[in-house]
Amino acid sequence: MPRYGASPRQSRPRSGREQGQDRTFGAPRLLWMGLVLVLALALALALSDSLVLWAPAEAHPLPPQGHPARLHRIVPRLRDVFGWGNLTCPVCKGLFTAINLGLKKEPNVARVGSMAIKLCNLLKIAPPAVCQSIVQLFEDDMVEVWRRSVLSPSEACGLLLGSTCGHWDIFSSWNISLPTVPKPPPKPPSPPAPGAPVSRILFLTDLHWDHDYLEGMDPDCADPLCCRQGSGLPPASRPGAGYWGEYSKCDLPLRTLESLLSGLGPAGPFDMVYWTGDIPAHDVWHQTRQDQLRALTTVTALVRKFLGPVPVYPAVGNHESTPVNSFPPPFIEGNHSSRWLYEAMAKAWEPWLPAEALRTLRIGGFYALSPYPGLRLISLNMNFCSRENFWLLINSTDPAGQLQWLVGELQAAEDRGDKVHIIGHIPPGHCLKSWSWNYYRIVARYENTLAAQFFGHTHVDEFEVFYDEETLSRPLAVAFLAPSATTYIGLNPGYRVYQIDGNYSGSSHIVLDHETYILNLTQANTPGAIPHWQLLYKARETYGLPNTLPTAWHNLVYRMRGDMQLFQTFWFLYHKGHPPSEPCGTPCRLATLCAQLSARADSPALCRHLMLDGSLPEAQSLWPRPLFC
Repeated sequence: MPRYGASPRQSRPRSGREQGQDRTFGAPRLLWMGLVLVLALALALALSDSLVLWAPAEAHPLPPQGHPARLHRIVPRLRDVFGWGNLTCPVCKGLFTAINLGLKKEPNVARVGSMAIKLCNLLKIAPPAVCQSIVQLFEDDMVEVWRRSVLSPSEACGLLLGSTCGHWDIFSSWNISLPTVPKPPPKPPSPPAPGAPVSRILFLTDLHWDHDYLEGMDPDCADPLCCRQGSGLPPASRPGAGYWGEYSKCDLPLRTLESLLSGLGPAGPFDMVYWTGDIPAHDVWHQTRQDQLRALTTVTALVRKFLGPVPVYPAVGNHESTPVNSFPPPFIEGNHSSRWLYEAMAKAWEPWLPAEALRTLRIGGFYALSPYPGLRLISLNMNFCSRENFWLLINSTDPAGQLQWLVGELQAAEDRGDKVHIIGHIPPGHCLKSWSWNYYRIVARYENTLAAQFFGHTHVDEFEVFYDEETLSRPLAVAFLAPSATTYIGLNPGYRVYQIDGNYSGSSHIVLDHETYILNLTQANTPGAIPHWQLLYKARETYGLPNTLPTAWHNLVYRMRGDMQLFQTFWFLYHKGHPPSEPCGTPCRLATLCAQLSARADSPALCRHLMLDGSLPEAQSLWPRPLFC
């Protein structure tokens, strides 16, 4: 994590024993320290995933680690700051009992926030201005979550002091119910007959419009997002942000999104559009609801302007809300609820969605509809699976009943003989473990019905393979993870087009191929140049795939394991034609290949054969360390 040079302005906090000696309910020092700890942990997690503060501009975006790994890096530093090296288990549990009682009696959000700002600066979590803004943005929601949370003193102290004091597992295991209807025998789809209709689906994801993008500003500023008003001018030795975008921790000006949409002609025509969210920029430390709604309405209007009558089917991204990743389940009402966002989405997207889809969108941000006979489209709100959605501390068991609803939709589609496409923002392999494993079960049960899955969020070009649960050896589904429109971090802008078995009786509706288009920023930012969106590659042609069924993607991973030239091609395309300058060595290569097999979160067994195969003896030293949990 970078050091920003902030000077701590508080004296050394006393140890846990010293604090414990003066703890009274009238002067609850322990209460405030505990609350600040909670908020600091939340902010560190939010900043680490949303802003990639410590990653260089061209860093390889490996799949995120789970909360335990990140927290275990943060917690020792917090203990040192608080002087809690000698904190005992009984005192710790007394502290968090006081927190729970104190919040029910007299929560003091402003006082907690003030102390959290000091701690954020002391730990160098972010620059001082960012610390102040993001604490003020998060503090009210975080205190409300803690008030409602089931996090017990035993769990909190298990996190702080280790398993001898308690067990930290707030996201306990749970299972959805599958119907008693027997699963039909697996039936892989047949290739379409020659001359059968083919549909073209435009896929947009992670647009991340930065309203404050400004050409010439510093692309390497101290803030988590640069190339914008407030970033300052770069040193004379370095160029400023380019007109169309920049290879750095920067998002896009509106003109680049307009260029993308106005230049779609050679890639079309399109039968429909799947749009999987993340509309606002990464300036998550000072976003207001008005900012988020401005991004929603502005970009929606731009999409409608250039796509015209083509139907557009959106999904909700994790950046649509503020604070970022904040998506309370529907039982949270009042000002803390997501109603302000879902209502605005329903209004903006009403021309594209039928009444029933708008109804469930308003409730939980998900919906289902039939684009044409024989195909059912399901748009999931993947924020209910998110590791960063702190509202799930209250209850992470199938939030909003979304997965149980999904089962009902899939069973109805199976009964009708329909095929299903699923779209969403966060890929299932990046979800909380129980959510991800339940989703995996659902995909396995309905493998004959589920024709395709489409996600975004990672900003890079990859995929996730699903296997039968019994042996984890038979590929039965694949989720396509398309690259982002935004440059964040160090990428060319891009979009994807899928060729789908078309609209006719008996269609499989499977993906037949896909194409990726980019804007080469080096060329586009040359003085006098006109932006040209170009085809980067076609999947089947480039990778030599016989088809795009799950087995073909599984085999591609194993081919790349032994063929370095093929892997380097994948690595180049993974980064939309602008790979990092540093080489991808063996650990990086193994982690990247394993990630393509990681549709079930926190499941290193999925990569056991790949990593322990005799052709890669160096993998022995990496196992059993989970590379993508």
